[in-house]
Amino acid sequence: MIAELPDFPWDTLADAGARARAHPDGVVNLSIGTPVDPVPAVIQEALTGAAWIPGYPATHGTPALRQAAVDALARRHGVHVEPDAVLPTIGSKELVAWLPTLLGAGAGDLVVIPPLGYPTYEVGVRLAGASILRTDSTVAAGPARPVLVWLNSPSNPTGRVLPVEHLRKVVEWGRSCGAVVVSDECYLTLGWEAEPVSILHPSVSGGSLDGLLAVHSLSKSSCLAGYRAGFVTGDPALVSRLLAVRKHAGMIVPHPVQAAITAALSDDTHVAEQKARYAARRAVLRPALEAAGFTIDHSEAGLYLWATRGEDAWATVDWLAARGILVAPGTFYGPTGDKHVRVALTATDERVETAAKRLAE
Repeated sequence: MIAELPDFPWDTLADAGARARAHPDGVVNLSIGTPVDPVPAVIQEALTGAAWIPGYPATHGTPALRQAAVDALARRHGVHVEPDAVLPTIGSKELVAWLPTLLGAGAGDLVVIPPLGYPTYEVGVRLAGASILRTDSTVAAGPARPVLVWLNSPSNPTGRVLPVEHLRKVVEWGRSCGAVVVSDECYLTLGWEAEPVSILHPSVSGGSLDGLLAVHSLSKSSCLAGYRAGFVTGDPALVSRLLAVRKHAGMIVPHPVQAAITAALSDDTHVAEQKARYAARRAVLRPALEAAGFTIDHSEAGLYLWATRGEDAWATVDWLAARGILVAPGTFYGPTGDKHVRVALTATDERVETAAKRLAE
């Protein structure tokens, strides 16, 4: 199984990274979406306040966590779920990687993933031994009858926001096939020129959560990448299936992290403050890239700028590395990303300003 997995993409950036780090004023690393801002104090206090608890945590999470998720989804996104349909996860990546397997996909099954998307979608399908179809069109899928369909809006890497009509069409198609439709909503709080909508919103779901799951991460909105904090919600029957397997497999979020998740979901102030930081960095990087000859495609939401100079992605990576700026080639996210690079907003204000100055030289 492991032999069939692709190379870990960021390992292939080693040479470009070395060139970028050789810059006299140091590297500006815009290649990954890892937070650089401190974890908000209200979350740190919740984490340390639960550090004394000695017993095993509940796989399903505390009632307080589940209620906090229910309330946050309603406040922030107009989504209504029941507390029992919330399941905390050890970040979102492990769930993405294991979800096809946890839902019983295997040899002979088909899983649809976006043409350009988070590499772990493909890894998860391969781990399950299923087959992959890359498409975001129900028409292009033809007569295929997948068991699982991945959506990602806002998109990583493109920042594209899928309209409600498109989301609704995929939901209807998935239900007609008997497929589970899963939406990776990691960037849902980061709308810029467009307002993202959850797959669980009534305008998309038709008021029914049957066959639907939404995956949420607190890594971006609350700077909790180091805590490994996320949750999945949606169809109560599907969440119950996932809970049953995860109990056996020991896929449990630690007590202190559950407390931190509860605090993060209960406080909207830090989410707005973090979004403002990303907006300020975006306002510096985007015009600097455009002035340097880049075209920015999509990027109406999310944590990245999807940029192109109309050349091979790796040539652009090298051009930027020579200026001490490290970005990710679009090929990390799918074969049609071969002329783009993904530029992350996750660097300090000082490093972002430095990148802008280097682009102007």
